[in-house]
Amino acid sequence: MSANPTHELIEATLIGNNNILIWDIDSAQRLYWEGFFGKPLGIKKPKAEFNKPLQLSFFEAVYLVEKNQLKILDANTGDYLSKEKLIDIAKESYSDFLNEYIIYKYLRDKGYVVRPGLKFGARFAVYEHGPGIDHAPFLVHVVSKRFQLSAIDLLRAGRLATSVKKKFIIAMINEKGEPEFFGFSWFKP
Repeated sequence: MSANPTHELIEATLIGNNNILIWDIDSAQRLYWEGFFGKPLGIKKPKAEFNKPLQLSFFEAVYLVEKNQLKILDANTGDYLSKEKLIDIAKESYSDFLNEYIIYKYLRDKGYVVRPGLKFGARFAVYEHGPGIDHAPFLVHVVSKRFQLSAIDLLRAGRLATSVKKKFIIAMINEKGEPEFFGFSWFKP
């Protein structure tokens, strides 16, 4: 997403501990169409303008707060959330949020569109251009350093990725705190 020229932050609201909504339709449209952030409520795959609030994931919200594009009002307290407080709340929903966020941020900073990959059995589906423009060529599964990949895990991931015509990538954070990616592809000898 391009920098906001007027530097006015888009306002979102945290409702409960897991719903982050942008109520302003113009802001919602801009965030979605310029960077494919969020998901319009009740619309699976927007193909045209929409007139619904936009729901953001914690990954998207933290990223946009960090990029000075978004401020988040906590509906429970009436206070704006710092990035650190937002991360603390996200960690309640995601067991490995920080490592997954590092991967999300790295991919976004490289210009990829990063969407949820749960329906493919991975954390992220990664697009080069965006949903509706191209298909996600990569599925990224984030693992911890202590993760052990069994032959069954490898086969399951490879078969799934092949069946949906995507490359399966395992991502982890190395000892230096940097992302590392390991890709798998099938070949016929």
